[in-house]
Amino acid sequence: MPPGYTLRPARAEDIGAIRKLVLGALLDPTQLRWSQFWVMAQEGKIIACGQLRNFPDAQELGSVVVVPALRRQGLGSLMVQHLIEQATQPLYLECLGQRLARFYTRFGFVPVSWQELPPSLKQKFGLSALAARVLRVPVYLMRYVAVTDVRIYRDRRQSSFVELVPSSSNQSSAFSSSSLSGSGSSETDGV
Repeated sequence: MPPGYTLRPARAEDIGAIRKLVLGALLDPTQLRWSQFWVMAQEGKIIACGQLRNFPDAQELGSVVVVPALRRQGLGSLMVQHLIEQATQPLYLECLGQRLARFYTRFGFVPVSWQELPPSLKQKFGLSALAARVLRVPVYLMRYVAVTDVRIYRDRRQSSFVELVPSSSNQSSAFSSSSLSGSGSSETDGV
């Protein structure tokens, strides 16, 4: 954690600052439960937040936002890594656009289909996918895979690949990140 910053579980009095961050990033404000949030503060002022939503058979990482003036300094990455460490169940997320999907692959998230989701997330993520189709925004469903190493390399065709080496086995799961390439100029995010 950078000097002068603190990371702590949210308190009831933080909900106003959390709501302001989430609304400012144009994220879904309907499931904001302060008790599921972690906040990052600088000199007592909340400058970032992230949530682990609890479901019967999984958790969802969501609502990760950093104030605009402090973005691209690694604070969102610190928050994501911390939330991963706090997770106690299989961890999933949904994100809008290719740029965010590429961001989350750095932490060990891999794309999954709707059919691969646990039952408790299918309804929630299904509604999001429907809204995305109507709005014509690509939605990525992703699952966290504990990794010991992430390698990015290029093959002879100059295609980018990401290889995730799971911590629980010696087998690797490789997938082409070419499906995650392209411009994301219409995306809005708070990381």
